[in-house]
Amino acid sequence: MNSFTFQNPTKIVFGSGTISQLGKLTEAYGKSILLVYGSGSIKKTGLYDEVMAQLKSIDAKVVELSGIEPNPRLTSVNRGIELCRSEKVDLVLAVGGGSVLDAAKAIAAGALYDGDVWDFMMQKAVIRDALPIGTILTLSATGSEMNGNAVISNWETKQKRAFGSIHAYPRFSILDPTLTFSVPRNQTVNGVVDIMSHVFEQYFTLTPNAPLQERLCESILLTVIENAEIAMENPQNYEARANLMLCGTLALNGGLISVGTQNDWASHGIEHEISAIYDIPHGAGLSIVFPNWMKYVYQERIDRFTQYAERVWGIERGNKSDEELALAGIEATRAFFTRIGAPATLAYYDIGRDNLDTMAKEAVLFGPLGNFKKLNEADVRQILELSL
Repeated sequence: MNSFTFQNPTKIVFGSGTISQLGKLTEAYGKSILLVYGSGSIKKTGLYDEVMAQLKSIDAKVVELSGIEPNPRLTSVNRGIELCRSEKVDLVLAVGGGSVLDAAKAIAAGALYDGDVWDFMMQKAVIRDALPIGTILTLSATGSEMNGNAVISNWETKQKRAFGSIHAYPRFSILDPTLTFSVPRNQTVNGVVDIMSHVFEQYFTLTPNAPLQERLCESILLTVIENAEIAMENPQNYEARANLMLCGTLALNGGLISVGTQNDWASHGIEHEISAIYDIPHGAGLSIVFPNWMKYVYQERIDRFTQYAERVWGIERGNKSDEELALAGIEATRAFFTRIGAPATLAYYDIGRDNLDTMAKEAVLFGPLGNFKKLNEADVRQILELSL
């Protein structure tokens, strides 16, 4: 295990009815609120009215930014930054899933920056400060409610880039599993894949002697697998929704489950290039890419993949060789994704070879991807080929 520093400043308020605490939580940061949300589903479910009632109870001035895209765009972020400045916003409040939360983080950081907010995504500048951020989560997926990461798409340049900063951690996040009851099946599926993929990026490591971190990762994977289909068959099963929500939060909250180990993140880097051009759902892209990444790299540390097959999927070794056992675990991953309805190939979205070279080149713009196996442009292209 390596030396590490872990810090997470986000206050989590978890459970049914916790929206009732919104007024008290926001009041600590001021009365001028930028309310950020997506296409308007929060109005259909009644959540919007609940939020507004809470903010009215503290006499808050609310400025709204709606229409945040599933892959949040730079243009929306810039609109939010302008509103923060013109309305002298005290707090950015995001209500929605990971895309809305990511947009809010970029807005909060950009509002206090003199340059172009895209500088943060292109590693031309470092975030030094940000407006306070609060979140109300409506989709279990990204973990953005308890981390400082954000991913933004620049539709003009066809680029999708990320940033991370301690200044972008939400000050508070309200996690009410009942708010996910109305999530459509396809979004629940994508969220499940996203949660599992976040764990994969931390579990498949070359760092030795980290048994606790390994078991933390495995426990989240097992819990997601146990609850995913229950939530899909009965969307209002509180316990299943609650378990998925907590798994999503713990899977990516600044590295709690992987402290002292080296993460990978190559599959996310590859998927970002796909959705940057084709605007497909992030979780769906990961369901296509990740098993193919596994097949491409498993021999780098085959013992981790045999352990994964045995502990997570319960596959007995029997007379299997290490390679047979490792591949059985990878196939179990693909089979589970398929069973819950996640896509397996880029052809599902009518994506062919047209942009493979561009995606491979952009993926390694800042250097080789990953750590489990360093991937260069040719490696990325081969994984994309496997994904067709």
